[in-house]
Amino acid sequence: MTQLEQLWQARYGRLPDHQPAAELAGLLQHRSVRAWLNREVGDGVLRDAIAAAQSASTSSHLQAWSVIAIRDRSRLRRLAGWAGDQEHVAQAPLFLVWLVDWSRLQRMGARAEQPCAGVDFLEGYTLGVIDAALAAQNASVFLESQGLGIVYIGGLRNQPEAVASELALPPGSFAVFGMCVGYPDPAQLPAIKPRLPPELILHEERYTPGADEDRHIAAYDQLMHDYQKSSDRPSRTWSLQSLARMRDAGSLTGRHRLRQALLHLGFQLR
Repeated sequence: MTQLEQLWQARYGRLPDHQPAAELAGLLQHRSVRAWLNREVGDGVLRDAIAAAQSASTSSHLQAWSVIAIRDRSRLRRLAGWAGDQEHVAQAPLFLVWLVDWSRLQRMGARAEQPCAGVDFLEGYTLGVIDAALAAQNASVFLESQGLGIVYIGGLRNQPEAVASELALPPGSFAVFGMCVGYPDPAQLPAIKPRLPPELILHEERYTPGADEDRHIAAYDQLMHDYQKSSDRPSRTWSLQSLARMRDAGSLTGRHRLRQALLHLGFQLR
């Protein structure tokens, strides 16, 4: 079995039924890293990661995002607490906070005495989130190609106002998510986590769930059960875990009030 076939099997629990492109190997090796070597992430690597991020697509060339690089231990401990006491945030050699950022355009508008009312609509927030996510993923792919590991931290949205205050965010900007960056500790490197079978994700021409949806989900639940067991984690089916994660407001760990927080932070969401 080739390395590429091994990676495909790890991701899907089965061998590919075609010849995957060799360029997939790096992407298939992605896993969320939460344990780091005591090794600094250099400024050159950071600059290159930002160049990768800025090379991502951006809607209408608006570039409605910014990123904050954090290494200060006391600040990271505070952010870790607001993000659900995630210790890997406090220990990360480098932490990147990815922002929707309309404040830059709003400052430009104020200097030019031009309105920027378009950013007050829901489309403005959505556009900024998409731009930030595309940029962050480009950076992620670059960082992993350099032997680093990352994990996204959506927990920054648990307490958006506290995060905004800590980072001195101006009105019109919002921390969408964080990203821990560092050199992985090989002794604590997690296995590649399986994903849903492509049959559930890929639709041709129109959305077609198909009669086999339940069967595919059941097979994936078993695959995830085996993955959790092999990783010495509590065995939970993906379907029940996912339904519990989105069960009600209480399961959103504070994020049920996101709209309220966004209004407070200067997003009108009209």
